[in-house]
Amino acid sequence: MNRTASVRRKIGILLVLFLCLAASSAPIRHYAALPDELRLFEGQAKRLHYAMPVHAQGSLNPEVAVVNGTRHANFQVDLNQPLSIEPQNSGETKLKLRLFGKIPFKTIKLQVVPDLRVVPGGQTIGVKVKSAGIMVVGHHLVRTGPQTRISPGEEAKLKLGDLIVEINGRPLNDVTKVAALAEHAGKNNIPLDLVVQRGKNRFRTQLKPAFDKEDKVWRLGLYIRDSAAGVGTLTFYAPDHGVYGALGHIITDMDTQTPIVVGDGQILQSNVLSISKSQSGEPGEKRASFIKESKTLGNVERNTPFGIFGKMKELPKHGLHQEPVPIAFAEEVEEGPAEILTVVNGQKVERFNIQIVHVAKQTTPATKGMVIRITDPKLLERTGGIVQGMSGSPILQKGKLVGAVTHVFVNDPTSGYGCFIEWMLQDAGIVLNPNQPTSKAV
Repeated sequence: MNRTASVRRKIGILLVLFLCLAASSAPIRHYAALPDELRLFEGQAKRLHYAMPVHAQGSLNPEVAVVNGTRHANFQVDLNQPLSIEPQNSGETKLKLRLFGKIPFKTIKLQVVPDLRVVPGGQTIGVKVKSAGIMVVGHHLVRTGPQTRISPGEEAKLKLGDLIVEINGRPLNDVTKVAALAEHAGKNNIPLDLVVQRGKNRFRTQLKPAFDKEDKVWRLGLYIRDSAAGVGTLTFYAPDHGVYGALGHIITDMDTQTPIVVGDGQILQSNVLSISKSQSGEPGEKRASFIKESKTLGNVERNTPFGIFGKMKELPKHGLHQEPVPIAFAEEVEEGPAEILTVVNGQKVERFNIQIVHVAKQTTPATKGMVIRITDPKLLERTGGIVQGMSGSPILQKGKLVGAVTHVFVNDPTSGYGCFIEWMLQDAGIVLNPNQPTSKAV
């Protein structure tokens, strides 16, 4: 009985060793690495390598793609040699491979989309945005008597980050008009009817202005703002669509840290005056100014987790690229060398080396798509790593635009996050995959 158990144990160990050896062999590893789905652009061939010393029969729709130049629905392939998949027209098909023409081996869903090329940016831009209402950024107490102070805004249950979109039935996004409305309501002893947006919800409330005994004016007991301005980096310009993308992250109000709901805005030419270098625990920044009397480069239509987007009529000056380049799908981005385009002095766009040290596998939009590290000695010397204002700097790898710089690691400014260009293009209105979920503007 013990001998039988011992034999079974030895056989089990041998089987485990055999399976481990098989799993670690090159053919099995190559097979496991092959995708179940593959997206391609028209005109951009893709190579797959099975590295298995067998022949197989393949089939697919030659109107969508062909393999190794064979324009037949059925063909023979040597799986020990690379397969060259050449997209022909937009559409979907399945590449089916069978061993000996009978045994199912692998099925890959192929999706071919129209070729898309955009011009990488890198230019520093000035951004001016007007919110789609009046943002509440703070409360203050109004002196209504010798010993009394009240905040009408707080009594109306308004919170920091709330957006007042209507007053007395009229849309309003100009703080200069609020004082007159408050005075009229106060003198007539009537409340202001407000429509307020808080996150995704809207509600109505009433606010009764209080008379400030010190300044002799009617007040709401609120600190409010209707606009914001800053600098960032242009990521891309899509000439065939007339749109651009920039920043790589959402614009938030500096006091409340809530996203700004954009009513309108514009991007302008900007000039980098100096750099405050990054150091551990203290990110640096670009010190830049808007160029006086410069023409507007484009408008701002959307403010999303992936940046700002809008219309642009022509390619801004000072770019390194005058012609469009291919873009990469998220799954094409690899760990390894890459480069960013950005400005560290004046308006000159320069090229700097980086390393993509980690790539996240994403099938839905998310902002932290890759981790990057600055490796270029010149950039490290001039900036200390990633600085504020560098967000949106395009990331290129193997001649393709793959993403944009988004955030710096506070404790290690030589490193930070990047987002995939695919998600930025979607928020610009250029959808690569009609079935792909999109992020929502906030």
